[in-house]
Amino acid sequence: MIPPGTRLPDYGGQSLSQVLISVGAASGAPAWDNVLGLPPAPRYVVFLVDGLGLRLLQKYRDQAPYLSSLLDGSATETTCGLPSTTATSLTSIGTGAAPGRHGVVGYTSRIPGTQRLINALKWDDEVPPLQWQPHRTVFERLHDAGVTASVVNDAAFEHSGLTLCSQRGVPYHGLDSVWQRLDVLVDVCESAPRSVTYGYESRLDHTGHESGCDSERWRERLSAIDTELAQIRDALPDDAALLVTADHGMVDLPPQNRFEVDDVPALVEDVVLIGGEARFRHVYTRSGAADDVAHRWQEVCGHRAVILTREAAEAAQWFGPVDDAVRPRIGDVVVAALDDFAVFSTRQFPVEHKMVGFHGSITDEEMLVPMLVDPPR
Repeated sequence: MIPPGTRLPDYGGQSLSQVLISVGAASGAPAWDNVLGLPPAPRYVVFLVDGLGLRLLQKYRDQAPYLSSLLDGSATETTCGLPSTTATSLTSIGTGAAPGRHGVVGYTSRIPGTQRLINALKWDDEVPPLQWQPHRTVFERLHDAGVTASVVNDAAFEHSGLTLCSQRGVPYHGLDSVWQRLDVLVDVCESAPRSVTYGYESRLDHTGHESGCDSERWRERLSAIDTELAQIRDALPDDAALLVTADHGMVDLPPQNRFEVDDVPALVEDVVLIGGEARFRHVYTRSGAADDVAHRWQEVCGHRAVILTREAAEAAQWFGPVDDAVRPRIGDVVVAALDDFAVFSTRQFPVEHKMVGFHGSITDEEMLVPMLVDPPR
């Protein structure tokens, strides 16, 4: 049982891990499964807006007339994976796999056999991305199926560890400015009779972290992105479909609900490392101490969080089926914050206290993302 207003991933159904697989089927890849029921089109542009949760789009639909025109009730409800965070979601999209298989299990997670965390957005030069995530990407499989697949994204991301985990194996068209994006997306889309082109927008998420997702700045950014997407759609060829989705939603956290774990000595007893992020913590414990640690954390956090041992979370399919190599990257205890609560460790993560908007947990606001399709004309 999970509390009302929360959501677990639908890995085998309406989930981000099915996006590119369904797009491949819709664009004609033989023997692929169109789980999402996407309309057929020889060309697809898949555009991900970082931080555009479904609940936020519904709340501020007046600021996004183009995207709101594509909303279609429950059919648009899609879950991301756990944690509901960028690195995990982008890798789920790019591999067609759940986190327990692809292994990018959060913003930060333990490097097995060490007392160090890997930051999946910044990476670690000592961790080869192709060893961390060895499975072939859906982009590569699309190419094998005769569909031209490409990535259009910031040039700075081309050789990052996360890109190599999630988008490797196909041409990467690096942008030096957002103003180049429309022309490049259209040119790449038109470059082959059957194509899947992936684009990415990060500014909405940055604005939410800095100013909050209920701020005027966030709404203005949403309006600007909505206009840009409408322009992209107008410029695409008639036989192309545009699919817009997101990697997670977001919630704003008031200062009074920012729980500082370092202020409670009992919570760090038997704990050797804390990872994840404020809304979803991976807690790594001394061997054999997971049950006791989970009990102490639940006593302190109470109804403000769902706290499970790794074994319980795995049994509940929070990460999908978990590979042996991935299991030690997941916390011995996982802490999913509820409502507007979050767990901070300023000593380890000093930047987090400067943020307003957060994500990572299992609330509808964080887990549900839109799946908006503008079919061929």
